[in-house]
Amino acid sequence: MWKKIIFVILLIISGVLGFFVAKAQITFMGTLDNINRDTDGRLKEVDLSGIEVNSDQEIVNILVVGNDYRKDRNYSAAGLTDTMIIATMDLKHNTLKTTSLMRDSYVEIPGYGHAKLNAANSYGGIRLLYKTIAQNYNIKLDGYVEVGFHAFVEAVDAVGGVKVTVTESEANYLNSTNYIRKKKYRNVKVGEQTLNGQQALGYCRIRKAGTTVNGLRDDYGRTWRQRTVINAVFDKLKTLPMSEWIKLANKVLKNVTTDLTNEEILSYMKSVLMMGTTKIHQLQLPISGYYTNSGSDLVMTDGITSEFNPVENAKALNKFIFEYDGKGNFVYGTFENKEN
Repeated sequence: MWKKIIFVILLIISGVLGFFVAKAQITFMGTLDNINRDTDGRLKEVDLSGIEVNSDQEIVNILVVGNDYRKDRNYSAAGLTDTMIIATMDLKHNTLKTTSLMRDSYVEIPGYGHAKLNAANSYGGIRLLYKTIAQNYNIKLDGYVEVGFHAFVEAVDAVGGVKVTVTESEANYLNSTNYIRKKKYRNVKVGEQTLNGQQALGYCRIRKAGTTVNGLRDDYGRTWRQRTVINAVFDKLKTLPMSEWIKLANKVLKNVTTDLTNEEILSYMKSVLMMGTTKIHQLQLPISGYYTNSGSDLVMTDGITSEFNPVENAKALNKFIFEYDGKGNFVYGTFENKEN
């Protein structure tokens, strides 16, 4: 008898849970409708014939782009991509990974010759950027998400700011330039503190005049700051109830563009939840030992040879994405990535 009663109770609980899950899914699907959709040509439909790319059904790679698009500066929507990160959901090894592609990497852009990687988007939009990444890094992408400056600021403010440690050179630069758009926020201190959205955006954009707490400069320092702030936002999100996630999404998603469908986004989110991990492993390219530093822009001047060894860096990226299991530090050749 008790077994029958327990079975009935379990059925009732399952029904109630199913109702609320369905209701939450409907609510969230409505929230996802706020995203701007790029339906003219999804990355999955880009012609990569003649280009060798690697992929795995258990590994999803999404290109995250931060576009320097500001109406007040008359920048076009297909402007220079300030941030380019490959976000990887590795279901084979149950790991989350991000790889920063340095904007000043001197690569071959199909149809345009050699130029900095961040120029590809301005030449031919997101699909040319994808072809450029595919050709130089031999990687298949499953979609993209483009985030404007305003969305970044709103996301940081929505979680109550992010805690970072600012060096003296970084603080001096932020307080004396327009990297922080609103002057009233140019009061950054040296040391650990909580930055609001405007301050965090300025912090992430520093390139030539600041040194990070771990001694990084130039684009290495900038990409490290970007990943640090993104991880800090992610860590804060994990502490918020789902109701706050919905509020945040309704604010931020209006400034986000993607070629992914609602169903794909929801499927990816469920997969991440099933993985049971929130740790994000990081890498940036080019990696140490496989590039030549030719000044702060990391660009050679002969117009032919890139500043980094394209073959070795492509191999390193593919090893990180498809083989690295998240245990210990990532090692490629003589390079060992000690995450901070």
